[in-house]
Amino acid sequence: MTSIGAGSLFARIDRDIFGPPGATRPPLTVYVGSRAVLLALEESRAALYGPRRDAALAAAVWRQVVTEARRDGDGTGRLLAVWLVLPGLYRNLYRILRLWRQVERADLEAEAVLSVLAALDTADLDGPDTGGCLIKEAVNQMWAYAKRVTREIPVVDIGAFADVRNATTPPEEQSRPPEGWELHVTPPPRREGLYATLRFAEPHPPRDGRQTGTRLPDLVFRARRHEEADLIGTLVLRPAGARR
Repeated sequence: MTSIGAGSLFARIDRDIFGPPGATRPPLTVYVGSRAVLLALEESRAALYGPRRDAALAAAVWRQVVTEARRDGDGTGRLLAVWLVLPGLYRNLYRILRLWRQVERADLEAEAVLSVLAALDTADLDGPDTGGCLIKEAVNQMWAYAKRVTREIPVVDIGAFADVRNATTPPEEQSRPPEGWELHVTPPPRREGLYATLRFAEPHPPRDGRQTGTRLPDLVFRARRHEEADLIGTLVLRPAGARR
């Protein structure tokens, strides 16, 4: 689930940033002090994430990229900004997918991209870490979405459930053995429900081997709880088929 599939939104952005085959994209012009620096796409990413990253050059790249994204008319500037943010997202993307298997990668990527696009309009161009703020916004949005999804509770299809229930024989109409007992335990009105074990002990037969009446009274007697213990529920025993 953590592999980069061909249909991944991030993978599509990686492909689309270079344009159609044979197309050439003009270099990014950034200004470090009074010096103009021309950077190809790969060089601009290396300036931000490479092992020899220059803080002044990185700040200039983010400043220029966000500026162009804000005055973008055809979407190429915003696409470049999102593409430059992507390397800063993969670690958290993979971590979320490992933690919660029910979260879809496509949804996480979409949330991240939308967050970056929204943050471009409010990013501080003169701040100490413009790119870091964009990455942080996207990462926070992915985590917030993942936690929200994991808190969702699936809802039963009420219609289908009712059809299945109505198609079955109600419990009171089902056949019961001619002899036997039904056990009904009603827990007390608390969230945790029953939290103790009920034990049923069958009495030993009389020494003379005679059986006197039913064993039910002895069974109920030995199912009691200690008189000082908290109530754990109500136990009802009645003959099978008896009216409730």
